[in-house]
Amino acid sequence: MKQKSDGALKGFKVIDLSRVLAGPFCTQILGDHGAEIVKIEPPVGDETRTWGPFGPNGSAYYSGINRNKRHAAVDFSKQEGRDLLLRMLEGADVLIHNFKAGTLERWGLGYEGILASKFPRLIYCQITGFGEDGPLGGLPGYDSVVQAIAGNMSVNGSEDSGPLRVGMSIVDIGTGMNALAAILMAALERERSGLGQKLDVCLYDCALAYLHPHAAGYLQTGAAPVRSGNQHPSIAPYEEFATKTGPMFLGAGNNGQFVAACKMLGCSELTTDPRFATNALRVQNREELHGFLQAVLAKFDGEELASRLLRSGIPASAIKDVPSVLAAPHTHHRKMILEKGEYKALGIPIKMSRTPGSLRSTPKTLGADTREICREAGLSDVEIDRMVAERTVLEAPLPISKS
Repeated sequence: MKQKSDGALKGFKVIDLSRVLAGPFCTQILGDHGAEIVKIEPPVGDETRTWGPFGPNGSAYYSGINRNKRHAAVDFSKQEGRDLLLRMLEGADVLIHNFKAGTLERWGLGYEGILASKFPRLIYCQITGFGEDGPLGGLPGYDSVVQAIAGNMSVNGSEDSGPLRVGMSIVDIGTGMNALAAILMAALERERSGLGQKLDVCLYDCALAYLHPHAAGYLQTGAAPVRSGNQHPSIAPYEEFATKTGPMFLGAGNNGQFVAACKMLGCSELTTDPRFATNALRVQNREELHGFLQAVLAKFDGEELASRLLRSGIPASAIKDVPSVLAAPHTHHRKMILEKGEYKALGIPIKMSRTPGSLRSTPKTLGADTREICREAGLSDVEIDRMVAERTVLEAPLPISKS
């Protein structure tokens, strides 16, 4: 019988001051794999607690990225709140935040001035919109705005649609994953040096990293990329087609796949057409190729055909919506939906053979673990009671004003 794992990161302690998406997404992954995550929110809470839609666990947005954490609420505008943070950092491995650049410095908690000398092993991860300095340094960053300013929107969409925002918050999520990689790299390096370091991860840099191959193509050839809709700018056929039962995507990444696809579709004559002899020629003559293939594919059941193509090694799929994907047998086989009581969310994508991640705790209300966390920081119940009365710390959400 397989033993239950405490996770690869058991004993790794993270003080999480981050809100919204990039930081909480990063720390949830750390928590899924056994790290102790202490999420400290301001008295008003992480703003995503108020973002719909709302389910049994409150905001689905919040609950989807804040499991496997303990939840405290502290007012860092008060000196006693800042002093409490310093006590919490004793023995912590990581401090992660996404305050605007300079916020912790104004509170007397800057990395270079205070934290690096007081906690030399601390890994300090700062997530910002544009970094601390430079022409845009210190300005606030939001996913969609960064998609616009970093060129992501300019290459998304079709000629007719104009620039489009990518439908997922890919800049926030990608920034969270880069922050995760940075933290783990710093932890590995600390094993050699014994020292922590400051990690500077910003949305702008991560959004620029998404511009492959568009940026590489422009830098090396001077050709500005154009919007190509669901077509790949460098491969053909690699695009959407209509079928009898709805849209499907067909991608032939090499000559072998193109020949095999044409054979299965009953249009092998295309493989001997000199216009389509190589991928470069197929891209050059994409419009004609698309017309030929579209006439053929319109006669097929897209679901059935895509399944046959994929099982023959040819990348293809019916274009599925979110409900159908979440109901798909393979999604459940891969354990990509977690459920515990009324809690339901996407699962853990990183699978480890000896130390798999797990769901240990579901998201909690604001301040649910404040007292326990304060006790662990060395405060007495009398001190905690006073700080609760003064609203330096919260054990529950503030009452909603009726005015």
